[in-house]
Amino acid sequence: MPLPRPIRRRSALCLTGLLAATAGLLSAPLPLAVAADASPAAPAQVDPALRSAVEGGRQATFFVVLKDRADLGKSKGKGSHAQQAEAAYQELQDTARRSQGALKKFLDEQRVGHQDYWIANAVQVTGDAKLVAKLAKRDDVQKIVKAQTYHIDDTQVSAATTAETSSDGTPEWGVKDIEADQVWSQYDARGEGIVIANVDSGVQYDHPDLVANYRGNNGDGTFTNDYNFYDPTGLCATPSTPCDNNGHGTHTMGTMVAKNGIGVAPNAKWIAAKGCESSQCSDEYLLKAGQWLLAPTDHNGNNPRPDLAPNIVNNSWGGGDTTFYQDIVEAWNSAGIFEAFAAGNDGDGSTCSTSHAPGSQAPSYGVGAYDVNGRIANFSGFGPSLVDGSTKPNISAPGVNIRSTWPGSGYMAESGTSMATPHVAGAAALLWSAAPSLIGDIDATRALLNQGARDVDDTHCGGTAGMNNVWGEGRLDILKSVDLAPHTAVSITGKATDQATGAALPGIVVRITADGGDTRTVTTASDGSYRLALAPGSYSVAASGYGYANFELKGLTVVSGQPQTVPLAMTAVATHAVTGTVLDVTGKPLAGAVVELTGSPVKSVVSGQDGSYNLGKVAEGSYTLTVKPAQPVLCNGVFTGPLAVAADVAKTVQAPARTDNSGTSCAPTAYSWVKGATKVALSGDEDAKTVSLPFPVTYYGVKYTSASVTTDGLVNFLAPRIGDYANTALPTPYQPNGVVAPFWDDLTLDKKATVTTATTGTAGQRTFAVVWDNVPLVSDSSKRVSFEVLFEEASGAITFQYQNVPGAGSGATVGLENQAGTDALQYSFNQAVLTNGSAIRFTQGAK
Repeated sequence: MPLPRPIRRRSALCLTGLLAATAGLLSAPLPLAVAADASPAAPAQVDPALRSAVEGGRQATFFVVLKDRADLGKSKGKGSHAQQAEAAYQELQDTARRSQGALKKFLDEQRVGHQDYWIANAVQVTGDAKLVAKLAKRDDVQKIVKAQTYHIDDTQVSAATTAETSSDGTPEWGVKDIEADQVWSQYDARGEGIVIANVDSGVQYDHPDLVANYRGNNGDGTFTNDYNFYDPTGLCATPSTPCDNNGHGTHTMGTMVAKNGIGVAPNAKWIAAKGCESSQCSDEYLLKAGQWLLAPTDHNGNNPRPDLAPNIVNNSWGGGDTTFYQDIVEAWNSAGIFEAFAAGNDGDGSTCSTSHAPGSQAPSYGVGAYDVNGRIANFSGFGPSLVDGSTKPNISAPGVNIRSTWPGSGYMAESGTSMATPHVAGAAALLWSAAPSLIGDIDATRALLNQGARDVDDTHCGGTAGMNNVWGEGRLDILKSVDLAPHTAVSITGKATDQATGAALPGIVVRITADGGDTRTVTTASDGSYRLALAPGSYSVAASGYGYANFELKGLTVVSGQPQTVPLAMTAVATHAVTGTVLDVTGKPLAGAVVELTGSPVKSVVSGQDGSYNLGKVAEGSYTLTVKPAQPVLCNGVFTGPLAVAADVAKTVQAPARTDNSGTSCAPTAYSWVKGATKVALSGDEDAKTVSLPFPVTYYGVKYTSASVTTDGLVNFLAPRIGDYANTALPTPYQPNGVVAPFWDDLTLDKKATVTTATTGTAGQRTFAVVWDNVPLVSDSSKRVSFEVLFEEASGAITFQYQNVPGAGSGATVGLENQAGTDALQYSFNQAVLTNGSAIRFTQGAK
């Protein structure tokens, strides 16, 4: 969540305590919905914790929750999973777009950066008591609540082992207790064709027991992380590559899908959203994770695909007595996504109402924990819910001494409702793979899990023997639930082989698509075999793998009670040479760029000094060619485009201009220094001055008539001066935001240095310049820098020019950042890439 940016230290940057500062945020209620007869003139409710946080002129981060709510009944239960997800996404997007416009315009006029969410129809801002008061008077606002953090359920480490694999694949005690292994043997169902996700600390995707099931695994040694992993926290070393800096997420994912007896549904696919920084989970990251899971995106956050939403989401986190994840749960459910939530670990074995949100909220399917002897865990949270009085948990599952995957190649045994919840998520995957007619039917799925549960009579917190506030419906028994399910599914099996040699082909991706419906995906095993249970109907079958022509079969008719074998005879294809040249954004040869065929086992290569590359022999087929400029990337963007290989290929690739999510791009331009004319009244260190602009400047879609100029090489559109902050990489939610950074470093003004402005050109074609001339660096006053920023009236473009840059900018941040600190086009950060007599022109995307 947004916090003050790190304070500068002359000797070193001190970042200690930033995450610790977020841990003290208090809980605050958020709404389920607005009553139909609510008065539009009623003042918005303000969270008491927020009122306290902004006392004495202080600022706090909070959410402005709008009254308007999406009509999710339009999508629930209608059509396929993909169709439901698309309908829910569009309705949520339309509602947010329609209802947030006036509020965002007001915030822009107030020079307040904001982060907007569509899944809960809320806008996140940072401000003081005056801003809160203004917002509370708005007719379109329902509540204003302080940002808070949740936490991954505390766990108790029971035992650990560093064994590389499970030696014999014996199912773990929890897997056996819920009779998942009996579902495997009696129904031959192991989660095939079902996609599970978790919101957690991340997942180590290449753990030996998890890597085969990762949806981003292309089956040929390569991985596609777009649409399969999301890290809104930015804590993974490579944001688009799955990581786990805690271990918790890897553990919960293992209980759901890991191989070798660890997971409940070992043939289900998985994806993940890292909604937790480590052991804590902040509102903004949980919201972003919730949105992404309903409509996964590429690594840039673009091109949402609701059709790639998972079927099931596990949530082993919580805290406090309310959260607006209730809105997200309802959105997921309307899209046919089943969710499970931990009931919390604050129980003591007897006290009632110890479960916590989101698992304690009525819309959520909350899970309690028990041990190997069938006794409720002394930490398991009990109901009734303090939020809404509902009976909680909904069900209980194994949660004591649960052995599962752990970062590295080993395993860890832990205890907690965090460990119980993935047993339920995995069980839902077994149910849906055995009875695919239930996919997306949340009410029927919950009913079957409830009906199959083994009753435990403990009513000391209220309820009945069949449904009480200690056990919920009782102990999870997935075999009984599957027994009770409708069994209309038909088993489709087959084997992928080389048509010429008959050799088995492992790792072939098989996609079976219902006419007008969903696509379910499985990957062939080591012997080339596959299996999928399908509801009666008409389907098409497609199979693909590197080095083989795509296999297609249309018109597969599945009839109840008639299992079928569909063999996949794959035809090997010829190979051809693929070479070419990489050019930069200006058309010059680009050295050091990584060239790869995304999703193929062809090894990547690096372009030479003349820009040339050679990928060697490549099998015939259609590929995606990706060219990634070497770091620093400057203005050269990543090229991604189709590459058809049917003969030898020599392809020249020019790097596109790099852009941010708003479409702002940059490119080198002709250098033409503008001399300053009017002195800005700045002096010394850490000074700032607000100057009037000769014409309105549009910045990330907002018009400004004034801006703050600082001694540290910044133009700030939101605030005159916030403090002595160390330069950081962009974007970041930490203040200051809404900055233009031609050379953000620790600078000071002496008698030899000046900051001036100048306006050139005629009306409609003017240029406004801010010029820092002969300014010394605090780190070494013998070194002086001269640079400027130019604002163009006609085009809205912004140009940085450098007359003299000692150290080539090795200690500076260069780039543009939006008002919320959520989007930026960073040219460089502490990189020696600037040259004397150079210019960089930024063309804005948001007008």
